[in-house]
Amino acid sequence: MLSNVKHIVLVLSGKGGVGKSTISSQLALTLKDQGFKVGLLDIDLCGPSIPYILNLEGKDVHQSNEGWIPVYTDHEQRLAVMSIGFLLGNRNDAVVWRGPKKTAMVKSFLKDVRWGELDYLIIDTPPGTSDEHITVMENLKTIKCDGAILVTTPQQVSIEDVRKELTFCRKTGINILGIVENMSGYICPSCDECTNIFSAGGGQSLAELAKVPFLGKFPIDPRVGKLAGTGKSAGAKIPGSEISKAFYALVKLLLEEGKENNGA
Repeated sequence: MLSNVKHIVLVLSGKGGVGKSTISSQLALTLKDQGFKVGLLDIDLCGPSIPYILNLEGKDVHQSNEGWIPVYTDHEQRLAVMSIGFLLGNRNDAVVWRGPKKTAMVKSFLKDVRWGELDYLIIDTPPGTSDEHITVMENLKTIKCDGAILVTTPQQVSIEDVRKELTFCRKTGINILGIVENMSGYICPSCDECTNIFSAGGGQSLAELAKVPFLGKFPIDPRVGKLAGTGKSAGAKIPGSEISKAFYALVKLLLEEGKENNGA
């Protein structure tokens, strides 16, 4: 039930542990804070972390005649969330499924969730280029998708995996909105000085090499880690921080991309 969704954005990564779900959830929260109606779909079936990040663990989803009813983070129902995490007994339960069952669940999430009218739907995908990704692409062929944000960290091994993700997007016809370099330096919470504890500039260099937009550097900020489990955005809790500025800048780029796609 994506016909009433104005913009669909995929968040991809070549490998796990790069902070893709944090980027997805904070992007959704930042859009919500700016007045948009947003949906967040978590199709990482084997590692669903969105319910924990948004402080929604223990919430139930229900089925109606029109499909699954998502979980809302707020009384105004400006941020709707769907995840397999809501269907599991607890966070320690494992999803031990073969490809066909995963494919069926992803199809159900894409076709049978009653999102209503949304300005943005953010789809948080599992790492790599697996059955889940292919199912998403097949089901979005008839629906306009703005494109994908690729998340990397500065380390060379992560950048190499993002190269594979770039190839996947081009082979499947996904528009690449750009690359985000997450964990780009460590922000000291006391003095706000940034230290490049891994390396720096790898994501930007890859974007230049691949001729795709670079969407910004997102530093490690311990205060963002503390937001996990609260359902609060960096912009609301740590305004003026480098990480909140980065998310506002990313939202601005998405809005500009949306205007171009609509011919504005």
